[in-house]
Amino acid sequence: MLVALVDLNEEVGKASKDAFDKQFDAQRTIFVPCDVSDEEKLKDAFQKTVQHFGQLDIVVNNAGVNNEKNWEITVQINLISVIRGTYLGLEYMKNENGGSGGAIVNIASLAGLLPVAYQPVYSASKHGVIGFTRSIAMAATIGNYGVRVNAICPGFVNTPILQSIDKEENMGQYSAYKQNIKDMIKFYGIIDPSLIAEGLIRILEDDTLNGEVMKITNKQGIHFHEYNSLPFQSKQQ
Repeated sequence: MLVALVDLNEEVGKASKDAFDKQFDAQRTIFVPCDVSDEEKLKDAFQKTVQHFGQLDIVVNNAGVNNEKNWEITVQINLISVIRGTYLGLEYMKNENGGSGGAIVNIASLAGLLPVAYQPVYSASKHGVIGFTRSIAMAATIGNYGVRVNAICPGFVNTPILQSIDKEENMGQYSAYKQNIKDMIKFYGIIDPSLIAEGLIRILEDDTLNGEVMKITNKQGIHFHEYNSLPFQSKQQ
């Protein structure tokens, strides 16, 4: 296992690398501090990863925020950075570029499949991730990229973003409805991150999956969203 950890939070990033180093040789992991919303810094993170390991096989676009007050930040990190990370991954992995193929997993949310009254921009950004993922996966098939692209849509997960979901500085004009958010969390329950990791591994190991949207909830566990057949299919598919 060779892993590049990319995070804005240097303290958390270094702690994660230290945890890996206790189990594996230190050279098997690297930590690259990076603000994914900065195009040049994200490009640099990919370059450093390939320079260290020699190639790229898997990209997981997992950065996310929930800020309805400064909603441009939410769109920038949740959607634009995911698109950029996907294109950078394809740049290194596509067959036509001399890559060895691989897999890209974009972390969306159940909020990307349903309307969320008190998080409209967050919901919009996650809808965008799903639409982009399914579309670029089709392009990958038609273009014979050799790269699979899938999305994971968890419910409420026990991560730092959940702890700040109802804070006024994040909710903005919707802060009056923070109890509604708490009630929603209580109704759906909170998922342990280990279940998301299990879903991720399943996507990475099953090379038949491309353009799929995996849902992870407390009630149904790991399952896939079902879509109707597209009315038009390119003959190249």
